[in-house]
Order: sequence, then C-alpha cells, then structure tokens
Amino acid sequence: SFIMKLLTKTTLYFLVAMIPLLAATGFYLFNRFSKEINHSSDRELISQEIQWIRYLETEAGSGVTFILRTPDISIFPVDGRVNDVPAIKDVYAYSKSQSNKIPYRQLEQVVAINGSPYQIIIRQSQEQKAVLVADVTRIMLFVFAGLFAATLIFNWMISERLWKPFRNSLNKIRSAELEKIEGMHFEKTNTKEFNELNASLNYMTRKIHKDYENMKEFTENAAHEMQTPVAVVQSKLELLLQDSNLREEQVQSILQSVTALNRLSKLNEALLLLAKIENHQYETREEISLAEITKKYLSLFQEFINEKQLKVLTSFNEDFNLTLHPVLAGSLVTNLLGNAIKYNYENGTVAIEVTDDCYRISNTGRVGEIPADKLFKRMHSSPDEKNSSNGLGLAIVKKIIDVNNLSIQYRMQNGIHTFEIRK
Repeated sequence: SFIMKLLTKTTLYFLVAMIPLLAATGFYLFNRFSKEINHSSDRELISQEIQWIRYLETEAGSGVTFILRTPDISIFPVDGRVNDVPAIKDVYAYSKSQSNKIPYRQLEQVVAINGSPYQIIIRQSQEQKAVLVADVTRIMLFVFAGLFAATLIFNWMISERLWKPFRNSLNKIRSAELEKIEGMHFEKTNTKEFNELNASLNYMTRKIHKDYENMKEFTENAAHEMQTPVAVVQSKLELLLQDSNLREEQVQSILQSVTALNRLSKLNEALLLLAKIENHQYETREEISLAEITKKYLSLFQEFINEKQLKVLTSFNEDFNLTLHPVLAGSLVTNLLGNAIKYNYENGTVAIEVTDDCYRISNTGRVGEIPADKLFKRMHSSPDEKNSSNGLGLAIVKKIIDVNNLSIQYRMQNGIHTFEIRK
C-alpha cells in the first residue's frame, strides 16, 4: 500500500475539504456581486422609465403621437395590452463599431399614456459591468490563492511545531542501544497525547532494561554454574574409559557422551563469551595487530591445515591495527579462520589478506552460500556439521564487530567464501 507522512496526509485531507469550500464561497460571492450590479442597473432603468412616462404624459397629449428610436431607447405606440410590471432581462446586441456582441440590461413594458398604449424599451450597456466583474473575479482568485497558500504554510509550520515532541521521541528510539537504555528518558510535553505516549515509552524502556538485566544475569550465572558439573562429568567419563573391563559398545557409548559433552562445554564457553562481550567486560585501550594474531593462530591450526592438505595464501604487506582486547581479537580470528578450515574440502585454499584498512579471509568450501538472514544468527550451523559446531562462531564475530564499531561483509563468488572486515 502507498505510505505517506502524517503531515502530508493531514494536508491532503485539509485540501480536499478546503478547495470545495473556497470554490463554493467564490461562486456565492460572484453571484451576490452580479445580482447587486443587476439590481442597481434595474433601479436605474425603472427610474429612466418613470421619467419618460412623465415626459410622454406631458408631450403626447391632444392626439399627438410620440415615436423615439435610438440604440438605447425605443418608444412607439402599439396595439396591445398594458403591462402592470416591466420585464427586465439580459440581451445581446451586435455592435458594428466593435464587430462583436455587447451585453445589455433591457427593460420592456407597454404603458398607457393618456389612454394610448405605448411600448417602452430601454437598454443599458453592461460592458462596464463585465469589466468590473472580471476585475473583481481576478481579485477574488488572487485573494483566495493567497489565503490558500498562507493557510498551507501556517498549517505546515504549526504541524511542525506540534509534532516536534513526537519526532524527538522517535529519534531517541532510533538511537537507542540495549546496553544504554536505562539512561533513556522521554520528557513531559504540553500535549496530553504525547505525554501518554512518552509515559508508555518510559514504562517500556524500564521493563526492557529490567528484562535485559535479568536475561544477562541468567545467561552469565547459567554459564558459570554449568562449568563445574560439566568438568566433573568429563573427568568421570575419562576415568571410565581407563577401565579395561569395558566392552567395545560401552566404550563407543562413552566416547559419544564425551563428544557431546565437549560440544556442550564449547557451547557454554561461547555463551559466556557473548554475555561478557554484551556486558562490555573486555574494555581496553591497547592497540593490537590482527596480522600478528593471525600468524599465531595459523601455527596453532597447522595440524588441521595439514590434515586437509589445504593451501594457505597470505598477504601481510600492511597491518590492520585495532584498539581491541586480546581475548576478543583472538576470538575474532579463530572463529573466521576456524570456519575457513572446518568447512573447506581437501586440497582446498585459504587466502588471508591484511591491509591498513581491511582484513579479508577467503576460502573454498563444500557448503553453498550462507543466506543473509542466517549468516550471523545464533545457533545456526551448517547441516553437515551438526555434531561438531555450536552455531555461535559467526554470532560472536558479529557481536565483536558491532561492539567495536567495525563493519563486516560476506560474499560468495565462483565457489569462494569471503569475509571482509573494515574499520
């Protein structure tokens, strides 16, 4: 559906109501003005008729017949009934001098003059009226246009002022950060509806902050509390494996349990790391080199690289320095590098390029392109890695990127997966 601003909608509704109203008002004023002019002309015509009747009663007596024919006045005797009321109407007459039709207001009546019926026709040119009406119409249109424009401008100015508190609240919501939402407050205004909105937003932000704190505390406590029982179970299973009396199927069951427990331990560590990152527990002013961190972990991953016979291409001509905690820098590199190795195929390629403003890891892979909606989603892993991946690697990478105001881009082209980090 078509979406527009509230101010635009208000203005359109205002125009829909105002334009017919102005048109009706203009039409009414025009008609009233035209009728007043006609009424004035009619009075003048009747006054002229009365004067001519008086003149005829004096001059057309004793059997004398009076005839007068001019473009504006015609008086002549007729055989017909006398009219009690004059007929006044608009007529048009052709003007030879101007070669066009001229509007007239015409009075026509048969009156008795000393007992004889006379036809009286008096015309009054309406050219001046037409000019006057045209001038008044132009003035009215100009006034209405000015009034229309002024109303729109004032409506826009008033709406801008009235909606300012709403926009202030909207800007606060847009710039809100979950970690800093506790300090967010929506002020009172002199508008009741906005006060109700801001009061609801204040209640909502307090509840969101409380829920966030509770969730954060639960995640941290759960992760800490899980470490001890997981370690105990791992040690007990390792002791069981040393028992020589175990049958083969028992050994396999214990090994599967150890694998699952190791995965649970890694998941617990990853969740704890995420919680600490979100709690900003890794604040530092130390500048660290991603190139050096990468070289360190390349040597640590060398056994896995050799196992898959991967070809590693590196370009460390420049350095990518960040103000980043060493733990986070290590987690950032190990997750990206670990994925590039884990999801690669035998005799594949891993390429690492480090420049002053870009850190790029590319790799061949046996999985297809990662959908954008699942790229950095927690607990999402490759279908063929369900038993070894906790699905939090890229989520941790994204959280580190966001907290440190960096940017990360992913693309796949010609079977090559590429992650690119920029400042």
